Amino acid sequence: MANKFTKHIPNTITCMNLFSGCICCVMAIWHFYDYALLCIILSAIFDFFDGLAARTLNAHSIIGKDIDSLADDISFGLAPGAIMFSFLSDLLIGEEGWLEFVPFAAFLIAVFSALRLAKFNNDSRQTTSFYGLPVPANALFWAALVSGSYEWLLSIPWWVVMIAILISCWLLVSELPMFSLKFKNLSWADNKVQFLFLAVSAALLFFGVSGIALIILWYIALSVAIWMYNISNSKVE
Repeated sequence: MANKFTKHIPNTITCMNLFSGCICCVMAIWHFYDYALLCIILSAIFDFFDGLAARTLNAHSIIGKDIDSLADDISFGLAPGAIMFSFLSDLLIGEEGWLEFVPFAAFLIAVFSALRLAKFNNDSRQTTSFYGLPVPANALFWAALVSGSYEWLLSIPWWVVMIAILISCWLLVSELPMFSLKFKNLSWADNKVQFLFLAVSAALLFFGVSGIALIILWYIALSVAIWMYNISNSKVE
């Protein structure tokens, strides 16, 4: 009886991720951006624990991988897309003609997130690190940016926001190597990058909700710096 119960725990947690992502979409359309961010954070927590539960309980299932990707694309693809659709609608309010349709381009985030997830599921290289920006990081960036800097963003031209969205879509499916926060042990020598990232991230949290968006930018910048450093070293050798 215990096995029959525990085998459903990981998928139940995944469904909670999906449910939270659906609520996030509604919060975004209702312009409750703070609640939308909270829902994405909850989805990220559920996304972490469903895999942990599956490994701990040895409760892997045939549908687990499929439903996990579906939940992730809703929570970390469609949800941030809905947030940016809602925000761009605010930014372009009163505009007429083709500009009325610009906000729909925000749902490219959902499209490229789906491509990113499919790529991740079939890429054996991404067990200890990543190639391309992970979808939860991208979702947290947009949700935190709008929630924490809404008034400031309203002063930015719409095309700047769209360029940023397109860059984030490219980052999702790019071949840019990005480090993982998984610790091999607690030694400084083996985890210098992770400790450096966490130290600066802690300082960035003093910026409040917007600090979460800054942390994602710091993660991207540090990954790019490491990549360029490795390339320069390989040329020297």
